[in-house]
Amino acid sequence: MKPKILTTLATYDRQQFTSDVIAGVTVAMVALPLSLAIAIASGAGPEKGLVTAIVAGFLISFLGGSRVQIGGPTGAFIVVVFGVIAEHGYDGLVLATLMAGVIMLIAGFLRAGNLIAFVPEAVINGFTIGIGIIIATSQLKDLFGLSIAQVPAEFIAKIETLWAAKESLNAVALGIGFATMVLIIALRRLAPRFPGLIVAVGLTSLLVVVAALPVDTIFSRFGALPSTLPMPTLPKINMARVSELLPSAFVIAFLASIESLLSAMVADRLIGGKHRPNAEILAQGFANVGSAMFGGLPATGAIARTATNVRAGGKTPVAGIVHALTILLVMLLAAPLAGYLAMPALAGLLILTAWNMSEPHKWRGYMQARASDRVLLVLTLVLTVFADLTVAIGVGVSVGLALRLRRHNVGIEKDWTPPDR
Repeated sequence: MKPKILTTLATYDRQQFTSDVIAGVTVAMVALPLSLAIAIASGAGPEKGLVTAIVAGFLISFLGGSRVQIGGPTGAFIVVVFGVIAEHGYDGLVLATLMAGVIMLIAGFLRAGNLIAFVPEAVINGFTIGIGIIIATSQLKDLFGLSIAQVPAEFIAKIETLWAAKESLNAVALGIGFATMVLIIALRRLAPRFPGLIVAVGLTSLLVVVAALPVDTIFSRFGALPSTLPMPTLPKINMARVSELLPSAFVIAFLASIESLLSAMVADRLIGGKHRPNAEILAQGFANVGSAMFGGLPATGAIARTATNVRAGGKTPVAGIVHALTILLVMLLAAPLAGYLAMPALAGLLILTAWNMSEPHKWRGYMQARASDRVLLVLTLVLTVFADLTVAIGVGVSVGLALRLRRHNVGIEKDWTPPDR
């Protein structure tokens, strides 16, 4: 359970430091607009995304079991965070995040990191696609500039509300959102190592400001962003509240553990390394406790940002630490500028993020899998979209285990290996 940073620093040199600094700053430019957009989509203030990226991002790199893992708020949490805030308020989310951190610390000390191998890949794929659908639909209001006071959380009610407001379509907002998506895709293809997200969102937002276009910005909707980190405090804790929030805490802990370990496995393939799963779970626990103490959101390892770090030349956890410190520097010196980012631009960014996280290039392979896996994927997807994540995960894992036992008639098959993701 030894953090990777202790291993890597033993042979650290100036060349690695230079690579890590360049990669860390590059990832920060990608993480900055994503963190703001994810916080807003989750029903929280945009500053909560920055706080999470700084505090949790630092702790995940400093204590984690992967050389190149980048942590922070991710799209996978939008659904559960939005639901917790809607039902229990933001203070309820902070307590649930703190509890999730403690759950992961216990899991890490009990060396439960290897248990990811027992979660059926069809379940992971199903709820990932389902989350992508929910994220994309949650951004349609801002992408089309629709005039809606409150968008319902339930999927069917949300679609009905969006359709009812179709007459309020803002063509300028749609143009800004579409232009942002085109720019992101073009920059990603032309210069994959370049931090195209911040450039695309920045350019279209600049157009909104210079031309005084009738489009919402972060500042017009949320006011000025704070330029300092809040003081750490513990949320109010009582047994009734703990009992009420325990299911949400377990879902947050499960999601954070699954996504961080999947991200670490992807990183291993990219760099030819080997992460330490129990150290990674412990780091996620400390990161979520830390984020909660600063009033932030749940956090985990982010696959897209981790891949960006590797492509940019990140060698050790120092790159992740530099990424967190860079976002802190931006918050301290340039927070007012972030207020000019246009809401349709951030919506376009999140819709592309939702598309990418669903991994459409793998859909053909999913449909060629055995029939039971296809059923399990579709079942988990439908439950994720139309019920909730807790039900989807519980039913998906239970049905997956039942199918496995039915196929083999004896416990878990002995030669089963973790999914190659």
